[in-house]
Amino acid sequence: MRKAYLAAAGVIAMLASAPALAQTSEITIGITTTTTGPGAALGIPERNALEFVPKEIGGVPLKVIVLDDGGDPTTATTNARRFVTESKADIIMGSALTPPTIAVSNVANEAGIPHFGLAPFPVTPERTKWSVVMPQPVPIMGKVLYEHMKAHNIKTVGYIGYSDSYGDLWFNDLKNQAVPMGITIADEERFARPDTSVTGQVLKLVAANPDAILVGASGTAAALPQTELRERGYQGLIYQTHGAASMDFIRIAGKAAEGVIMASGPVMSPETQDDSALTKKPGLELNKAYEAKYGPNSRSQFAGHSFDAFEILKRVIPVALKTAKPGTPEFREAIRQALLSEKDLAASQGVYNFTEKDRSGLDDRARIILTVKDGKYVPAK
Repeated sequence: MRKAYLAAAGVIAMLASAPALAQTSEITIGITTTTTGPGAALGIPERNALEFVPKEIGGVPLKVIVLDDGGDPTTATTNARRFVTESKADIIMGSALTPPTIAVSNVANEAGIPHFGLAPFPVTPERTKWSVVMPQPVPIMGKVLYEHMKAHNIKTVGYIGYSDSYGDLWFNDLKNQAVPMGITIADEERFARPDTSVTGQVLKLVAANPDAILVGASGTAAALPQTELRERGYQGLIYQTHGAASMDFIRIAGKAAEGVIMASGPVMSPETQDDSALTKKPGLELNKAYEAKYGPNSRSQFAGHSFDAFEILKRVIPVALKTAKPGTPEFREAIRQALLSEKDLAASQGVYNFTEKDRSGLDDRARIILTVKDGKYVPAK
């Protein structure tokens, strides 16, 4: 009888301690990004910026696991599931491109893990609870471009963009915002991310002869239509999205980049911001560290996305630690709640105020407009 009692007591003790066994002494963050393939120009800066983020927050070490998804949604899904099942991640980030980011968001929301998207993506109702979006939403960035068009008497615009969800986001925004402003869409063309030529599409755009052309692409691939349009003699204004805001765009496009009008996050030019801007200090901090290691003018819009996710975590993790321990569902929920309760989360790319419905939490402080002059980005007029 005594042996049976002791055995039962042992089982009860094990069951009582089971939640404690799930706890860990570190916070696990799984990051899937695109460091190979056509989207590497976006994912590599995101990975590089991780060298300048904290190693611990709130006195708790961070275990950061980084995997490459090559821009493939299937691989991104596999990576995200590994974070859930093998790594027992408290937080998931990724990816660098829109299609794999959607895939990661789906996994994170199924598993109930906070997810920081590092590319613009549509946060549909099934992705609302656990996902937030670090890059500026397309409507905020689009508006500054369309306002520039109106100020420069643009009446007609042509569109060339990716034949995927990122291209759709921008074309739909062009219709939703620019058309009501009195701008007519003269032509719509699409191309796939891996394409090496857009000659056919460019010839149609040139034949349509719009006052301006908007390119809905990202990374170095955004330079392809930019270059072909100039080579085919198009003289109008060319607008690029914040998906192209990097020095690689200038390097690939060369002289064709001159005069481009580009929406960007403030991290590309923190030196020109007022001292009162909450984005100035983190922007200068990131660019100083990044350019010290990777060379002058190596700053990138995309480095800001991953860096800023950790700027936000510096605020929300200490709050979550007050009520729960890493490695538990309660901790993941505490992070989700802290993202909603903490306000004015200042970072290099904007000031975040997340709500249950607004999963980007950004306003006009998250955007600037640039042009290229003599091979360098400068504020546009």
